[in-house]
Amino acid sequence: MKVLFFANTAWYLYNFRLSLARELRARGAEVVMISPPDDYGERLRAAGFTWEPLPMERRSLNPVRELAVLSRIARVYGRERPDVAHHFTIKCVVYGGVAAAVTRVPARVNAVAGMGYVFTSGALKARMLRPLVRRLMRLVLTSPHSLVVLQNEDDARALKGAGLADSRSIRLIRGSGVNTRRFHPRGDAVLSSQAPRVVLAARLLWDKGIAEYVEAARKLRAAGLPIRFLLAGSPDPGNPASIPQAQLDEWTREGVLEPLGQVEDMVELWAGADIAVLPSYREGLPKGLIEAGACGLPLVTTDVPGCREVVRHEKDGLIVPPRDGAALAAAIRRLCERPEWARALGQAARKRALSEFDEAIVINETLKVYHELLPAGTLLSDAHGDSPGLGDKKPAAAATRDEKAVLN
Repeated sequence: MKVLFFANTAWYLYNFRLSLARELRARGAEVVMISPPDDYGERLRAAGFTWEPLPMERRSLNPVRELAVLSRIARVYGRERPDVAHHFTIKCVVYGGVAAAVTRVPARVNAVAGMGYVFTSGALKARMLRPLVRRLMRLVLTSPHSLVVLQNEDDARALKGAGLADSRSIRLIRGSGVNTRRFHPRGDAVLSSQAPRVVLAARLLWDKGIAEYVEAARKLRAAGLPIRFLLAGSPDPGNPASIPQAQLDEWTREGVLEPLGQVEDMVELWAGADIAVLPSYREGLPKGLIEAGACGLPLVTTDVPGCREVVRHEKDGLIVPPRDGAALAAAIRRLCERPEWARALGQAARKRALSEFDEAIVINETLKVYHELLPAGTLLSDAHGDSPGLGDKKPAAAATRDEKAVLN
């Protein structure tokens, strides 16, 4: 059996879907991955997977170029003949869906993590593209050979309301999962007594709420609070909402933020944090928040799709209105002024990560979607070779004795 992954970056495949690929390989499947080239393609190959670069530009609107890219994708699908084609993000869903239809791929899984720039931006270009993207998405998502994987109920309602999919074709899976054995509490007090460390980790896009993060930092610094505001991530030139490097440099010179750049070791990043913040305008299901919650950090995020699925206000974090730097500053200040309460919120976030967001849960749900679409008799073996099908593999979320001590 062969499974093909198609995403808009190899970075995404490596950081979000490598565990799924490894599980598929353990169950006897061959996994092939395609994406535009970046530094992570060779890492996928080093992990033992076939990865092929595609000359796809995420911002390209040239019809001649895009038709050539689509033809190239279809040739790859025709050569590889996958049993399952799993597409990630809207452009890959559309292009991959067309290629899968042309080459008659039996099972097509279309993962839409958030509605993307075309649907969330008010820019003229985005508004002009929406009718075309809607038509193409409807064509792809209504195929009887496909299912749509969404990460939150808001996106499900949006797709159904736009007539792009119906309840029968939609499956909800909460993100890509987190390895809760790697991401775990560090064991000491949640908040530094001298200078609490607040971390925002995301692609450096305006719609991640970074301007509001800067505003909150300015307000709290002006109030004389010794809080450090760290920013982990790098600009994304392929996204029209990317923050210019010149703007980031200006904030750095001002001293309002401590830029960390692209962080490789997220475990280490969260181990050195006291509060995790994501004031995004919309998400699918933010993995960074789940990682931070698994590490026992109190979370601050916005009342928008995707984010409110991860955080419950005053139960495992705080929720503030989007695009409101003053409210964000007030929430951060509350946590810094009540460290024991912040610790309790972090413990609750850890418990929820164990019970709902562990990657083993997500992987098993994904394999169920594959089996819904595959022809009868085309089954993945159990990872241990005991029997066909999904088996009864338990999620790796069970708390260790030390974790239970921390949680209790």
